[in-house]
Amino acid sequence: MEHWKRTIERANRCFMLGELIDAREAYLQALALAQVLFERWADADEAVAACVVSHHNLADLHLRLNQPEESAEYLCAIHQRLLQTMQDERLRPALREAALRQSSKTYVELLNFISEHGEYPRTQRLLHPDTGNARRASAHHYHGVH
Repeated sequence: MEHWKRTIERANRCFMLGELIDAREAYLQALALAQVLFERWADADEAVAACVVSHHNLADLHLRLNQPEESAEYLCAIHQRLLQTMQDERLRPALREAALRQSSKTYVELLNFISEHGEYPRTQRLLHPDTGNARRASAHHYHGVH
């Protein structure tokens, strides 16, 4: 956890100084650490929070770089990861519960992003999964009973 904290703090300093390439590199390192240690951290809440913070910081960075679609990708990735974690019965209950608690925050972040920047393909697939199926079905003209 300490290595992740130092990495994220270094990334935040770079971000604040406008050194966005260095910030991105450090945020990606922090994300990699958070993902590798996700199931291994003793404190489940810290593990989930590190993953969420890493993704959200990268999303903020890409907004600053005027790359909203990249930002949407990171916001969707963490929300989807938490949803999968909540449903994965092989994971310890504490991790699944921490994912549940954090998922409301990632959901709100996604909604705020969409209200400000609009929807992107990944946000639509994640938040409206049945829409694509309905569109595909309506594209076919069915006659009779099926």
